Amino acid sequence: MARMRALPADPSRRRCVAALAIGAAGLGGGAARAQFRVEISGVGATQLPLAVAAFAEEEKAPVRVSRVIRANLERSGLFRIIDGGAGLDERSPLEAAAWRGRGADALLAGSLLRLADGRWDLRCRLWDVLKNTELFGRSLVVPAADLRLAAHRLSDEIHERLTGERAAYATRIAYVVRTGSRYTLRVTDADGEGGQVALASNEPIISPSWSPDGRFLAYVSFETQKAVVWLQELQSGERRPLANFRGSNSAPAFSPDGRTLALALSREGLTQLFTMPLAGGSPTRLTQSGSIDTEPVYSPDGRLIYFVSDRGGSPQIYRMPAAGGPAERVTFSGGYNVSPSLSADGRHMAYVTRQGNAFRLALQELQGGPVRLLTDTSDDERPGFAPNSRLIVYATRADRADVLMTTTLDGRVKSRLVASGSDVREPAWGPFGR
Repeated sequence: MARMRALPADPSRRRCVAALAIGAAGLGGGAARAQFRVEISGVGATQLPLAVAAFAEEEKAPVRVSRVIRANLERSGLFRIIDGGAGLDERSPLEAAAWRGRGADALLAGSLLRLADGRWDLRCRLWDVLKNTELFGRSLVVPAADLRLAAHRLSDEIHERLTGERAAYATRIAYVVRTGSRYTLRVTDADGEGGQVALASNEPIISPSWSPDGRFLAYVSFETQKAVVWLQELQSGERRPLANFRGSNSAPAFSPDGRTLALALSREGLTQLFTMPLAGGSPTRLTQSGSIDTEPVYSPDGRLIYFVSDRGGSPQIYRMPAAGGPAERVTFSGGYNVSPSLSADGRHMAYVTRQGNAFRLALQELQGGPVRLLTDTSDDERPGFAPNSRLIVYATRADRADVLMTTTLDGRVKSRLVASGSDVREPAWGPFGR
């Protein structure tokens, strides 16, 4: 549910989702040019000091693996990266005392070698400097096209070995890029790189939503001059309209078991919440209010649906049983709260709240506790959690452009994903797995 104002001639989600509520091509197209660079700002409260050396010979490879790993770990807010310089590789002896003197608790070094068949031999070693022991060593042979994914998977393993928790660097995000009057739905690595185009259109695309197994995206496309919910299989590119009823069809969200889609339809007048089985069939109406109900999202256990309604006089977030029933209000701080997103661990809800004329990202503990504002920007939209519940991706406006950001849950470490020459919006973080 975006700002409640009229739909302009050139709609974006920033302007058209409210109008939806009020108004009652495959991945095989080849890899896209890298869209993003990562800029890190802020300082986390507790960070593990990790020295990362430039991998030997990586300047000859199409991907600087050590740089990808470094950016991933920095973005998490859990690591303070120490420049390990050059001249080391996985075979180098560990000078533990020297690295302790530089403030490092752990050290990563490695190398790359191009093989005769064009693949790359990627090797690395992670040491515990404090204990003067090796944590793990890896030797991988990967095609050039898979080097970036290999770097993300190594980042996951490093993160997990050093923190004991699951990482999400090898996951994917979906987002929409607008260049002029052209819209493209992209699916990329979690750092915004390595993207492929899922759909290109001269009409807006909004509200991408991942299936729990990562095979499908549901989204809203205006390609037929009205809002229609589509379902697309990512590997094959096959797609079909899932909700094309009278009025608007919007805000799709998968159930945790992947069998059902919750969505907002105005087929019977005001926008209300419905569910539809992905296998086909008629929609089942969940809400019977005399107000606008939209932006449904399932709780991680599938028992509840959180949604936005103006039934109390202004947009607020409510929840109800997933099969429908009495709704209870969840947000009470502020007069305008929209776009709920729940962490996979069920502990937090992120949403957008209005503070004066600013729309800012907020975080609320579902079991009680104060609401925390995470940003100092003024046009934040559509937050979504990483599948390990550690980071939030969201869209905002900076330097007169729509950009994507990630933030830690304390708001201290933010990463800006900067697209050159294009507006980027509508992020959705995919599940674990590829």
